[in-house]
Order: sequence, then C-alpha cells, then structure tokens
Amino acid sequence: MEVLVGLRTRIADELKATVHGGDLKLERYEGPPGDPGLLGVTPGDPAWRVHGHPTGMLTGGFAALMLQSLHPLAMAGVDQHSDYRSDPVGRLVGTARFITTTTFGSTSAARESIALVRRIHTRVHGTAPDGRPYRADDPELLTWVHTAEVRSFLAGYQTYAPRRSRLTPAECDAYYDQVAPVAEMLGARNVPRDAREVERYLTRVRPQLQATQAALDSVRFLRGFGRTGRERLVVRVLMNASVGLLPDWARAELGIHRPAGVRAGWDRPVATAVGRTIEWARGPSEIHAAARRRLAAGPAPLP
Repeated sequence: MEVLVGLRTRIADELKATVHGGDLKLERYEGPPGDPGLLGVTPGDPAWRVHGHPTGMLTGGFAALMLQSLHPLAMAGVDQHSDYRSDPVGRLVGTARFITTTTFGSTSAARESIALVRRIHTRVHGTAPDGRPYRADDPELLTWVHTAEVRSFLAGYQTYAPRRSRLTPAECDAYYDQVAPVAEMLGARNVPRDAREVERYLTRVRPQLQATQAALDSVRFLRGFGRTGRERLVVRVLMNASVGLLPDWARAELGIHRPAGVRAGWDRPVATAVGRTIEWARGPSEIHAAARRRLAAGPAPLP
C-alpha cells in the first residue's frame, strides 16, 4: 500500500510540474463567488467535459500541434519565435494554463489570459521561408490555429472518454459553439461553430497546407521529447495515439505511415492504459473542484 501511495504521489507531482509548472494557481478558479466564467460552462456542458478529460486533452494536444504545423505561415511563426526547442515544458505549461483558465477560471482571470496572449501576438511577425509575410494576430491564422486545436481536442475526447460519456452529435456542435468566443476574443474571424462548419473549413483551407521542413522537424522533436526515460516513454505512447486522431490526409502530408490495425489494436489500448494511470495518480481535479465551489456559491453581497 505504501508503495502504491508513493508511486501515485510521484506521478501526480511529475504531472503537475510538467503540465502546470508545479503551481495550479487555484486563485484563478476559486472566486469571485457565483462568477459564471468567460464561457459560462458548467460541469455537464460539452466544453467542461472535453477540456476536463486528461487523456483526451493530452492526445488531442499532440494531434493539434501536428495538424497546426501544416500551415506554413503558422509554422513559420512557431519556428522563428517559439522557444519550444529550448523550453518545451514552458510552452506546454503556458498552453495548458490558457485553456484551463479560459474554460474553468473566473471571467476576469480568463480575460487577463486572453489579453496577455494578444500582447504576445503583436510581437510575433516575420517572413516565412517561401517569402510570404506573416503575423500571429492575423485573423485567418488565428482561426486556423483555433479550429485545428478544438477539432483535435474533441477527437481525443471522443476516442478516450468512456463510451457512455462521449458527446452526441448535438453536443459536439454545442462544444464548438461554446469555445468559439475565446478565438473571437483573440481576434479570429468566421470561426466554425458546429461540426459541419469545421469540416467545411478544413476542406476549404486544405490547399494551403503542406509539411514544410519546419513542420517535419517539430514533429520529430515532439516524438523524442522527454527529460527522463519514463517521460520519453509516455510521450511516445501519447504521440502514437495522437496520430490516430489526425485526418487521413494530414497523416499522409506529414509522411506518417502507421497502419490502421496498429493504431486501433496497439496505440489506442496502450494510451488508454497510460491515461487511466495518469487519471488515477492525479485523483479528483483540484482545478475543477475550485471552479465548482465558485459556481455553487452565491454572488458576493454588496457592501
């Protein structure tokens, strides 16, 4: 029993350090009492369920990075400005904190996170290897990054959540509608708000996508990431699983040839087992508990 407790604590601490930087910053989620949050979602809503599922978000997050890399201008910005090679954990922490804050945090905390990202975007601009200029606050690029991300998160949830908990088609549409305001507040335009719009958008933008050398390098980096042997093993398992979440054409463009039988018969079961271990070690989410307390409390009395 002591061995299991020790193992659980070590995994939980490592997970908290890698995903949240060791500090959950619960004050972002705890108050003010009765604040509905930026998206106004509650524990039963699609956005809460999708963004609150560890395995779906981890696999979906890796899939999102691979899918996003296929836009040459978006990838040029990452390649020339991001510190993902020197500080991959820092980038992961920043992304995870943004998603958790905008989904589960108070309205003010979410707006502060969005304002910070908008300020960072104004400094990210340059020229891609093909000679085209880019800027991170370009509304079209913001729509691409958002759509690739949330499509991947939803695919991760629908694959790794218990079958009885998966979203219905109507709930999938509701998920896209619930998360669209975050992209719009960042400056995106014409954000897809249901599953059909998402697929139409991907079809429309697909001729612009290609695997540049920077994209292939980033995928190679992700597959080999890890500060310890255990971390590298977990990342490899999750990366293999994330390949199965990509559209067929995206796998082909990235040159990933992983047979469907391997993806279904090996990658998915192994990732499910790893995900359950992570969820067991984490236990009930402190972030979710703090957000629930805020939502359940009445508004603070007027002075």
